[in-house]
Amino acid sequence: MKFYHSGLFFLTALLLTCVQYMALAQRGGVNWTRDGYQYYHITGGQILMIDARDTSKKTVFVTKQDLTPAGHAPINVRRFTVSEDNKKVLINTNTKRVWRYDTRGDYWVYDSNTKKLWQLGKNLPSSSLMFAKFSPDGTKVAYVSGHNIYMEDLNDGSVKALTTDGTRTLINGTFDWAYEEEFDCRDGFRWSPDSKSIAYWQLDASKIKTYKMLNTTDSIYPFVVPVEYPVAGEDPSSCKVGVVDVSTGKTKWIDVPGDAVQHYIPAMEWAANSNEVVLEQLNRAQNESRIFIGNVSNGTTRVIREEHSNSWIDVKERVVGGDPVGWGWIEKGKSFVWLSEKDGWRHLYKVSREGKETLITKGNYDVISIDMVDEALGYVYFIASPDNATQKYLYKIKLSGGKAERVSPADQPGTHGYDISPNGKVALHYFNNSYTRPQSEVISLPEHKHVAGNMISVDNSVKNKPEFFKIKTVDGIEMDGWMMKPTNFDPTKKYPVLFTVYGEPAGQTVTDTWGTGRNGLYAGSMADDGYIYMSVEGRGAPAPKGAAWRKAIYKNIGIINIRDQAMAAKEIIKWPFVDSTRIAVHGWSGGGSSTLNLMFQYGDIYKTGIAVAAVGDQLTYDNIYQERYMGVPTDEAGRAAFIKGSPVTYAKNLKGNLLYIHGTGDDNVHYKNAEELINELVKYNRQFQLMSYPNRTHSISEGEGTNLHLKTLFTQYLNAKCPPGGR
Repeated sequence: MKFYHSGLFFLTALLLTCVQYMALAQRGGVNWTRDGYQYYHITGGQILMIDARDTSKKTVFVTKQDLTPAGHAPINVRRFTVSEDNKKVLINTNTKRVWRYDTRGDYWVYDSNTKKLWQLGKNLPSSSLMFAKFSPDGTKVAYVSGHNIYMEDLNDGSVKALTTDGTRTLINGTFDWAYEEEFDCRDGFRWSPDSKSIAYWQLDASKIKTYKMLNTTDSIYPFVVPVEYPVAGEDPSSCKVGVVDVSTGKTKWIDVPGDAVQHYIPAMEWAANSNEVVLEQLNRAQNESRIFIGNVSNGTTRVIREEHSNSWIDVKERVVGGDPVGWGWIEKGKSFVWLSEKDGWRHLYKVSREGKETLITKGNYDVISIDMVDEALGYVYFIASPDNATQKYLYKIKLSGGKAERVSPADQPGTHGYDISPNGKVALHYFNNSYTRPQSEVISLPEHKHVAGNMISVDNSVKNKPEFFKIKTVDGIEMDGWMMKPTNFDPTKKYPVLFTVYGEPAGQTVTDTWGTGRNGLYAGSMADDGYIYMSVEGRGAPAPKGAAWRKAIYKNIGIINIRDQAMAAKEIIKWPFVDSTRIAVHGWSGGGSSTLNLMFQYGDIYKTGIAVAAVGDQLTYDNIYQERYMGVPTDEAGRAAFIKGSPVTYAKNLKGNLLYIHGTGDDNVHYKNAEELINELVKYNRQFQLMSYPNRTHSISEGEGTNLHLKTLFTQYLNAKCPPGGR
């Protein structure tokens, strides 16, 4: 599957558990009832209410007939939310993709009291509404259309434009390409608790240079697709936060100090009341963070927290429960829970409104993410894995601190995920590992007892399963790895190895998850055909091994991560069953970049490479991602690190077999990267094979027959250049 991360994503094996989580994320997560014992679920075109304690108890909340407009077919429900009073349902349908996700569509409201169903924004263009939300009092809905924010009264149906200056480049209530891709910022407005105001982001992308992609397949005459895309070294969009009074339509701007162009605001929420907002500001280099509380009445701000880093500050895992709408306020708004790596490990802190910090978690381990703050019982639930960086478990710790307790069962080694109900007493529990298919059940908390659904069962019957190992390089770096051996493995023979690689801070490849050891790009079974399939993971990967491990790659993408891979491979080819003459490597996006660098810098090790959608020149990629990890290239010295780590710098060294694949419609890693690479290889007469997929995006998934063609191409090339089987 295509595993998307903010920034560069990579294609690993078919990680079905990730499919589940992405499906939940795109639907807005689990829709729990207010009491936290039931949840809503779409089945057969109707919305059911299911009792988590006994999933056989299902109540029809909204029927298919209720969701059928007069004279029309039933609404195809893509996602939905329920109002606070449990009386109205907001339904999203007819959705269209905005770059990665289908966040644009139509919205309908169903009132269970009056049995009335009606469409919102009927006078606005079809499928143009985004992020519609009920006001807390349930009387209004706000949404974005055409980069303006609108409010619709649910009593009289009147619609009011709360902003009117929105254009293609002046963006209200949502974000530009780079913010969406690199900060996961999409929904850009928040209702105040009293339903009287809306706080929102405004981005001005008018000075961002336009990347012109050429669509050559959808009409007789090619046409240009413009994308505001700031590459590394170019200024980002100007960003500010305003609060609009829904009765007057007047906006008051929050006075955030500094140059609005040379900073980012990746997070903003109401500060547990209706007259203050809280936001995080990052400087352009993303190594300084400041948290402000802004007064809505007069627009003034005060800083309550500052943090500095010698590399970058990671803002990606701070949100509670993975929900980007939320701040983790506790103690009736006096404090909030925060994640920081400032002591070298990602730990939980309690931060007061005055900026006083109290460390909650202590020790040499990372909090991977916050799942829930159960203030009633005084606990924080979080995901961590102190002893095995390839796995994930649920832990809990008192808000006052102390020793963390593992909640996930000891007899279920692997990867655990949870969706905890609002009352903190039940949760949907997801489990899988490299040899156990994804499973789910309902459990009670804090004791983690099975409540409903099929009980989780670890599958110990699998015979040929991935083997996890550790390898130490000549540099003293110990790396995690896995390998899938051939089905009828004979230790007296030597086998070819295919490494799968990513190698950048956006994702791990060595995880104890279902799909590990399987290659979704290979047509058939690599194990049956006689390949060893393998991955090793070095410094820079976002594994829970401490900040020093993750951030060793700072200003060294294309250097340190590549050396770690190569030095691990150098040890592996010493194994008696590995054929050093048949060593191949493949990767997608950041993994494609790593594949190219490995082929070009360590051609004595890697004989065959298949690189897909690679960043060949780091100076072509977007500023938020590339500058976060490589610094801001404002002068020649700054640009030098980018050039040093770019595959095009070393293309002249190609010795082995290279297959390069790219979609010409890639809005993420533009096809320009392929053409720069081609030019360098041609310049030095380095022969290679190229496959360009016309008008396909970064996922290369569009178009009839594309997936099969890509798998066939990958498999045939690997079989021809790195023949399978033991010798």
